[in-house]
Amino acid sequence: MGVAVVTGAGSGLGRSIARALLSAGYDVALAGRRAEALAETAEGFDALAVPTDVGDPGQVDALFDAVCQRWGRVDVLVNNAGSFGPSGDLDEIAVPDWLSTVQTNLTGAFLCARAAFGLMKRQRPQGGRIINNGSISAHAPRPGSAAYTATKHAITGLTKSISLDGRPYDIACGQIDIGNAETEMTAGIKSGARQADGSVKPEPTFDATHVANAVLYMAGLPLDANVQFMTITATKMPFLGRG
Repeated sequence: MGVAVVTGAGSGLGRSIARALLSAGYDVALAGRRAEALAETAEGFDALAVPTDVGDPGQVDALFDAVCQRWGRVDVLVNNAGSFGPSGDLDEIAVPDWLSTVQTNLTGAFLCARAAFGLMKRQRPQGGRIINNGSISAHAPRPGSAAYTATKHAITGLTKSISLDGRPYDIACGQIDIGNAETEMTAGIKSGARQADGSVKPEPTFDATHVANAVLYMAGLPLDANVQFMTITATKMPFLGRG
């Protein structure tokens, strides 16, 4: 099936995606900040767990060096690591919190894509696929989410640029935008999420397995076909018509 790298693999969507790829026969490198969480994801599989802060260039280089040493190539990168970051009106967001969110959500995605792109460009046979987790917030913000929303809008620009720059090297890039998949990060949404009109209402969620299956489909396409953008949401979540 090929070699895949999944960031943010220690929990939530990353864990679901990584285990789906492993079950499908991929060799998978698991990247995340917590070694013990990566070990839980890898339980029952022969996966490569590499504790990694994706916002640290040296650690990202070490991740892809480990992948090369183990398998000699990379066929799929799933850029999933991310954080909701600070919540509040723009003037209430502390600058260090803004910078931290950008470092993880945007710079981290760039660093991992950069490393994977270089390997895919040099390896033989050439090429590979990069899948970025964009989020519904790449389209429409929630109230008080300037840092998160800005980074997710930026992921769309990164996806388009990778797609364009990757054409000569058979490097495909697509984006999956997910709304209200049930994970640890979205647990609070079920009990109540702030709406554009200021009210707080519970929102529906859906099984994260469906996201993993969608990523598995995207990853398994031949390199002459690509899902450029996919949106998968809870059917009744307030996305269309937000505000």
